[in-house]
Amino acid sequence: MTMRTPLNKVRHHGSAKSGTDHFWQQRLTAIANVPLTLFLIWFFLSLSGASHGEVVSSIKQPFVAFGLIATIISYVWHMRLGIQVVIEDYAHGNAKIIFVIGNIMFCALIALVSIFAILKISFGA
Repeated sequence: MTMRTPLNKVRHHGSAKSGTDHFWQQRLTAIANVPLTLFLIWFFLSLSGASHGEVVSSIKQPFVAFGLIATIISYVWHMRLGIQVVIEDYAHGNAKIIFVIGNIMFCALIALVSIFAILKISFGA
């Protein structure tokens, strides 16, 4: 027995079976963001009043660079998932597709530019 209407059977519209995956990704990134946020708080407090050179030398340390990149990836992934939920709830038709694609591109751009900046500083450019 199926819960789909006859029209949806013909149109092949039904569950995309991706809701659970999306749910878990959002929860896992939220959990990962807790220690990453504590890392950022520690990092910013340790650099309070530091000069530009001290900040750059801190970012060049592998542990700090890795932590910043992990934070960027986790935050941006979580942001993409959250914005996608809002788009799917409030946008309809072709606008929904355009907004979802725009969301993915925007989040990818933010992540790439941020990671590039960290790597550029980290490798001494």
